[in-house]
Amino acid sequence: MIDRRNLLATGLAGLGLSACGQAQDAPAPGAEPQVINFSILATENSTSMETFWKPILADMEKSIGIPVKPFFASNYTALIEALRFKQVDAGWFSNLSGLEAVRRANGEVFARTFDPSNIDGYKSVIIVPAKSKTTLEDVLRCDKSLTFGIGDAKSTSGTLAPMTYLFAPNNIDPAKCFKAVKSANHQANLFSVAKGVLDVATNNSTAIRLQKERGTGVDEQVRVIWESPKLPEDPIIWRSDLDPAVKEKLRRFFLTYAQGEGAEPERQRKLLNALSIGGFKPADASHLLPVKEMEATEALLEATNKNDKAKMAKAKTSLDAIKAERAALEAKTGQPAAAQ
Repeated sequence: MIDRRNLLATGLAGLGLSACGQAQDAPAPGAEPQVINFSILATENSTSMETFWKPILADMEKSIGIPVKPFFASNYTALIEALRFKQVDAGWFSNLSGLEAVRRANGEVFARTFDPSNIDGYKSVIIVPAKSKTTLEDVLRCDKSLTFGIGDAKSTSGTLAPMTYLFAPNNIDPAKCFKAVKSANHQANLFSVAKGVLDVATNNSTAIRLQKERGTGVDEQVRVIWESPKLPEDPIIWRSDLDPAVKEKLRRFFLTYAQGEGAEPERQRKLLNALSIGGFKPADASHLLPVKEMEATEALLEATNKNDKAKMAKAKTSLDAIKAERAALEAKTGQPAAAQ
């Protein structure tokens, strides 16, 4: 992954988490940390992610006046557990893993990304090799003739969205419908389909666009056969018990980074654009409402497909409550929840 590998803790050894530098002991409550450990979701391999993020984290360190060290993980669960055990202080998460971080790891949403095009949101997609004749109907036939690549279990676009909007409505369990199912990050699944190693896989519109912008040609080697409704951009999360003064420094860094005119903001925008990030906007727990609605929708569909009346009633109650909360938020702000 990266040059110096250190386990977060003995209990995390199997989670595949690695860091630049040695993890620091958590400071006493309310004390300013000696270092900010910032976790980065592994949408690509850690070497390339380190290359893209290193100058951004250097800018963060300069801005907040505290050393910043990156943590990369081979799966989302490792990032959640790292936050839970206070081995990281803040990080960039997907929406589903961010929701888990809030629920299980004392996480708190304080910012979120936006796209360089200023069009909020992206889409989960199903891809096949460009020269393949495979159609969506072939995928839904569920005859175990195709190999399938799915995302991390905590990936919004790699797993939750296709389950919610495609497989669950068609009463399909991928584990039972494909010849083989392999789980990997977006980059690995994209290249596997492009090379013909996999017949079909989940991915997202951002990952494909990044390959096009980098001129790899991989985007031309795959074909999209399904896309989801628009999904919300990624949240930035910190530990809720982080020192308030440090929170304010981090908040100020993210909300001002790559903003304004001049040579310095332009340099910062170029760094972010390589990650298909235009900058950051303020956010709170309401940012996760769309993914909570997706999660509840999937649960209701699964219960309905199994005719489990007790679970159906529970899921419907949960879904109705989330929809009401989302409707109230949108009525108050006049904006879709995904764009808050």
